[in-house]
Amino acid sequence: MSPPPSDLRPLAIGEIIDRSATFWRRHFRPLFLLSLGFNLATYILTKVLQLTLQDTLVLQTRGGDLEELGASLLRTLVSLGGVFLVSLWLYYLNTLVVARYVVPTQLGDEAAPATSLGRAWKRLGALTGAYVLSLLWGTGVLLLMMLPGGLMLGGGGVLVAQAGRGAPQLAGAALLIGGVIVVSLGFVGALLWYLLRFSLLAPVLAMEDLSAARSFRRSGELLSGRVEPGFIGRVTVRAMLLVTVVSLILLAVSALFGLPALVVQFAYRDPSQPLLSPAPQALLIPAELLQVVGQAVLNPLGLVVYAMLYLDMRVRREGLDIERRLDAAPPSPAQPVGAA
Repeated sequence: MSPPPSDLRPLAIGEIIDRSATFWRRHFRPLFLLSLGFNLATYILTKVLQLTLQDTLVLQTRGGDLEELGASLLRTLVSLGGVFLVSLWLYYLNTLVVARYVVPTQLGDEAAPATSLGRAWKRLGALTGAYVLSLLWGTGVLLLMMLPGGLMLGGGGVLVAQAGRGAPQLAGAALLIGGVIVVSLGFVGALLWYLLRFSLLAPVLAMEDLSAARSFRRSGELLSGRVEPGFIGRVTVRAMLLVTVVSLILLAVSALFGLPALVVQFAYRDPSQPLLSPAPQALLIPAELLQVVGQAVLNPLGLVVYAMLYLDMRVRREGLDIERRLDAAPPSPAQPVGAA
């Protein structure tokens, strides 16, 4: 059984993880079913991208026409960007569906996978709008964090280009190397910021009837300020620790269940063409589908963590636990007329 409303209270980070793991074990089947379809859709998109990349590599190894090669590379880049954006959108949608199942169940209300999917369908427009807003906001942050590295690369390029005129070539090379490092760190930092800033966007859309713009702001409001004294009391620090746990879970699951596909590719590798994968699809696809099933089994654990964090923020900031107890309390008997 899930905790009754009377058990709602502010949770420590370890308790959020523990409750998430407990919920995942007790509701394994519905969580698996709610995630399997999204993982299959993401796999299909990734498979299309993989085959597109394979065609591009074949053209490169055969020394194809330059115009044809350029068109193939352009298609690959467009496919890569499209698959990434659609896969991220599917991840948000999956998080919304899981949150709609987790939060009501934790509150002691009735919840069913069909209800969660119906809620996702109703909130599809708001989710897409909020997702676009998050991408625009994230792009701005990405450019800002990569700007110092970009300036270093530009300055290093100018110094190297003018090396024959007496400019310090060593300084230019150092700037180029430093610029690459700073740009890489900026990209990683922007990615982590994005995952942290919008970690509660899907749960907000799942549980609250807000517009896309209001949901965008609401998810930021829940993650602002502090809820306890000390460094760990800052909401962003708490969320960062939980996002790190979720990311490690996703990486570990992907690596573990991706081993069979890697073994198949390694067995059919061609040392003369290491970038090409001649492994037969009849063997590769079942191995990759095993990875999809493994992700559908364990990935919901990370999504449950986000739902638990949302619920904890509602308890800490808005007294949701007190509100639920008052709603559940029986009404006091009316005082008799004329009583003292």
